[in-house]
Amino acid sequence: MNQQEWLADQFEEQRPHLRAVAYRMLGSLSEADDAVQDAWLRLSRADTSEVENLRAWLTTVVARVALNMLRARRTRREQPLEVSLPDPVLDSVGSSDPEHETLLADSVGLALLVVLETLTPAERLAFVLHDMFAVPFDEIAAIVERSPEATRQLASRARRRVRGAPVPDADLDTQWEIVEAFLAAARTGDFDTLVAVLDPDVVLRVDGGRAGLSKHVRGAEAVAAQAQLWARVDLTMHRVLVNGAAGIVSFLRGRPFSIGTGTIRNGRIVELDFLVDPERIAHLDLTV
Repeated sequence: MNQQEWLADQFEEQRPHLRAVAYRMLGSLSEADDAVQDAWLRLSRADTSEVENLRAWLTTVVARVALNMLRARRTRREQPLEVSLPDPVLDSVGSSDPEHETLLADSVGLALLVVLETLTPAERLAFVLHDMFAVPFDEIAAIVERSPEATRQLASRARRRVRGAPVPDADLDTQWEIVEAFLAAARTGDFDTLVAVLDPDVVLRVDGGRAGLSKHVRGAEAVAAQAQLWARVDLTMHRVLVNGAAGIVSFLRGRPFSIGTGTIRNGRIVELDFLVDPERIAHLDLTV
């Protein structure tokens, strides 16, 4: 085996880890794959004779690439999007992909990724690398070109924001019970039951992309009214795991229409997130 073949084998061993780093940084599966591929190109051209820890070296490379992608993303946007949801990771009910398990370690649900979207690129990198992957601040500081103390402050600010992300406290069976109760009440137009399964301060986010369907709604009664409205659309729904939580993929006249999931605490839904952007849904693997 020559040096290039050896490097390729070592890289493939690290690919799931690197993709997990990039997904947490970018919230996009396709961009995460691009970042990982960029890391391979850099590795294949680099002199690694003095690299003692290839995993750490590659993690740093992917982080740098992802940071640049985040900064470029912000530059391209003239105005922040009203609602921007990360790409969901989908699995069949009762099974999961081993690589998805790596992607979703540490309970990386959509609610957490939504909060990460609100951070600055440097804050996101500092939090992801330090709090999720235990990278020392000295190493992170070199990536963001700040002092270790300033880098520590970046992670601290991010941590305060992340604490506001709701963490589900229900097991999967309970999640399905509540999701099914919500859907049944929506189908029958039972407003009172809808309100009963929603937290009073529930948040509904609908990412419609350029289709003009994006919404951000807060409050049980307002969200229940939205649910009644969408229930009138003739959708076919299938159970699916969305980032490890109970979710639904819906189809309209045989074509994928939406992917949704909820965050459940204390027996009620505290967040509902729906991706209805046809362009993004078309690029997701819905074979589950």
